[in-house]
Amino acid sequence: MSDRREINKAIANHGYWKVRLNDAIETGNSEWSPEKVRQDDLCNFGKWFYALSPEEKASEFWKKVQPLHAQFHREAAKVLKLALDGHKDEAFALTTDMRGDFLRLSMELTNALHAWMMACPEENP
Repeated sequence: MSDRREINKAIANHGYWKVRLNDAIETGNSEWSPEKVRQDDLCNFGKWFYALSPEEKASEFWKKVQPLHAQFHREAAKVLKLALDGHKDEAFALTTDMRGDFLRLSMELTNALHAWMMACPEENP
C-alpha cells in the first residue's frame, strides 16, 4: 500500500527542487548535472516510486503521477542546463511563465501527489 509519508516527502522535495533550480539560476552553479536531473528514478521519490509493487503501479494514481514526474524532471533539466550555460534570463523565464510547461507540470504533479496521499489510508501510530 502506498505510504502517505513518502508521498508527503515527495511534495516537500518537489518544492525544494524548485529552490535548488532558483539557486542554480542565480549562481550559475549546481552540484547536479542536467543529465542526472533528467532521470526521474534517481531522486529519493523516484527510487521509492519505481520500487512499488506491480499492484501499486497498476493504480490510477501511479499512472497519473509517473508521466508528470518524468516530464517535470525533463523540464527541470532544461532549466538547469540554461542556468549552467549562463542563460540566466531564459532559465528564470521558464520557471516563472504562468503559461509554460514548468509551472503547469509543477502544479499538476503537486496536485496529483496530494490526491494520491489523501487517498492513502492513515498510518497506525
